[in-house]
Formats: sequence, structure tokens, C-alpha cells
Amino acid sequence: MNTEQDNGAIQIENCRFAYKGQNQNTIDIKNLKIYKGEKVFLYGPSGHGKSTLLNLIAGVLTSNEGNIIVLGSDLKKLSQGKRDKIRGEKIGYIFQIFNLIPYLSVLDNIILPSLINKKRSHNNIHQEAMELVNALGLTKLLSQAVSELSIGQQQRVACARALIGQPEIIIADEPTSALDEKNNEEFMSLLMNQWEKKKFTLLFVSHDERLKVYFDRTISLPEINHV
Repeated sequence: MNTEQDNGAIQIENCRFAYKGQNQNTIDIKNLKIYKGEKVFLYGPSGHGKSTLLNLIAGVLTSNEGNIIVLGSDLKKLSQGKRDKIRGEKIGYIFQIFNLIPYLSVLDNIILPSLINKKRSHNNIHQEAMELVNALGLTKLLSQAVSELSIGQQQRVACARALIGQPEIIIADEPTSALDEKNNEEFMSLLMNQWEKKKFTLLFVSHDERLKVYFDRTISLPEINHV
């Protein structure tokens, strides 16, 4: 199988994972494939292994059995350092709790991934950052510390940080769970606009089924995770 040729971004085959000391698997997925440029909504209530699955795809965790192939690389065959390299260079992550640096400005938080990982940087990185700032409605907040922002504004900063350097895959882990309905709709509209422009692979995970209307395909984690 050549995942580069058949346009696969993420492919999972016979993957099983259990945390140490547990007798039961947290993840048991026979097959899951997400294509390059696809936007996928992965639905599942709390406690069904959503965050564990994302950590496996991002290479933070390693499966006990089976294969997880990301952009042509079988993660299980790579060292932790090489998995970290793929995550740093090719994956943008929008966290549920944002993970912003509170004492840094909006702009410094956004460009941080490009400073840490040079593959996410280029000569026009500040221009790209300003384009994201403008697109996400953050222009007037540029020099503020993120600790001074509202929850909705912080989430937009987290989105810009994930997108900087044009990673091939964006993983969003319950990114709207702390937002009210108005900010939820605004954030989803902004994220979809960025997808339309850049066509990255988007894997969006949530327990809120109402969000599936924004996506090409919906996958129910309880249906594919045989635990």
C-alpha cells in the first residue's frame, strides 16, 4: 500500500491500544482512512477514547498493535524523535484548553510554532501571521497578552497558532466546548473559511453532533471503536 499515491492523509489498520495497568483496550479500530484535503467530524461522547485516538495519530502515544500511517509514514516504525518531527512540521493542533502562553502577546503566541520548528517557518512568516490575524478578527488585539482576552478570542488565537506555517493536517480536539453559541458559530465559520483557502486535512473531534453540518463526512467513534 502506498498512502501517498492513493491520497491518504491518515490511515489506521487493526489498531489496539491500552494504557499500562488496564486489562481492556481504550482503542480497538479495525480500519479508518482520512484523505488529504478532507474535513472529517469525529463524534463521540466523553469516555469513548477521542483524546487517546488523537494522541495516537499525533504520535504522542504508540499503538500496542496495528499501524497508524500519517502522510505516508508508519508511526510505529519511527523513533519518538521522528514522530515528534512529523508532529512539529506537519500537524497543527487546536487544543480544548487552548494551551496558550499567558504572558506572551497574541502575535508571539501565533508565531511560536515557527520559532520552535524551523520547518514551519519561512521568510514571510510574519506576513502569514498578519494574514491570519486579519482573517480571524484579531487585528486590534495584536499586542495584548492572551490572558487579557475573552475565551472566544483566545480560541481564535489558538486556531491561528495551529495554522501558522501551513501544516498539512489540522487536529481539533473539542475546540468549541468552552464557547457559547454565538462564539461557537463564529469560530466554526472562521475555521471553515481557512479550510476553503488552504485545503488542509481537518480532523475535528467533538461530542456536539450539531457541528457535523460543517463537514464532508461524519464518523461515530463508538461505532468504529470496538471496545
